[in-house]
Amino acid sequence: MNSLDLTLQPQTDPTILYRHRDALYAVDLLTAALVWLDLFTWLDTHPADKEGICRQFELTERPTDVMLTLFTAMSFLEKHGEQFHLTPLAREHLVKSSPWFIGPYYAALKDRPVCKDYLTVLRTGKPANFGSAKDTKPWAQAMEEPAFAAQFTAAMDCRGIFLGPALARALDLRDHQRFLDIAGGSGIYACCVVAAHPHLRAAVFEKPPVDQVAMRHIAQRGYADRVSVVAGDMFAEALPSGFDVHLFSNVLHDWEEPVVKQLLAKSFQALPSGGLLLVHDAHINAEKTGPLHVAEYSALLMNITEGKCYSMAEMEAYLEEVGFGRLSFMATAAARSLLAAWKP
Repeated sequence: MNSLDLTLQPQTDPTILYRHRDALYAVDLLTAALVWLDLFTWLDTHPADKEGICRQFELTERPTDVMLTLFTAMSFLEKHGEQFHLTPLAREHLVKSSPWFIGPYYAALKDRPVCKDYLTVLRTGKPANFGSAKDTKPWAQAMEEPAFAAQFTAAMDCRGIFLGPALARALDLRDHQRFLDIAGGSGIYACCVVAAHPHLRAAVFEKPPVDQVAMRHIAQRGYADRVSVVAGDMFAEALPSGFDVHLFSNVLHDWEEPVVKQLLAKSFQALPSGGLLLVHDAHINAEKTGPLHVAEYSALLMNITEGKCYSMAEMEAYLEEVGFGRLSFMATAAARSLLAAWKP
């Protein structure tokens, strides 16, 4: 592992590369809706709200919400009140009765594994196997296996090399001392934050076997004297005390709404008065009309995890519900953004 200065950014901007990777599954979701469900033909004569669409096609709420957000961001749907209507683009090209119907062109790819997985995910609400591999468990269970945990953590670590310094530069932590990176993977974000804020001491809270992976990465980067690792299960136990800043970086998008609320409540309980919670993630806008690249990423997350990219309105409501106040928001890098909330 290179001993890179974690306060640096590359000379070129790799955002387009992140967007290509994060958008990989979006077209498979479009194909599933167009070919397998024929969603757009039905909506042409039956504008409906999300609940009506779920009833008609026997779909579950979370993946349907992601699908409708994606198609709105793609300019195929528009919302009038709570009802979804086709745009002129969709009416001309995604409806069977149109002479310009493009369905057969997509039908040639309808048996792609991810495309077929989407039908199951939409109907059950349960994630598919990671990457549609037949010998791989769903992501959360696969992370309990050392080999998969090491591989996946390394993938997230290389992403963090770019995202971490941008996050650290966005923070003003001069009045804080102890930083807890919850489900922090390799510890890359904790290392980047202490590199930019030399007065801080940090810890990564991770479940075995990822805790051991984190310890190796942190030591190899030369931060073992400033970033420790605390082994634990954020679902089964309280968060460690003694920290005045908490970070969830690219974590909450892996979990469904009740779990997100549970984790935010645990953070609120563990933080002291005046403590700061940081949610670093890709966020959908409050209206759920985009940005397109985040809606595409949400489609990928919906397929392989129990979560999605949450909207700003959803996150603000969850934070206020558990007691946080003084919310602020700013963009960081590669379509990620930072939502900060303080405990009164």
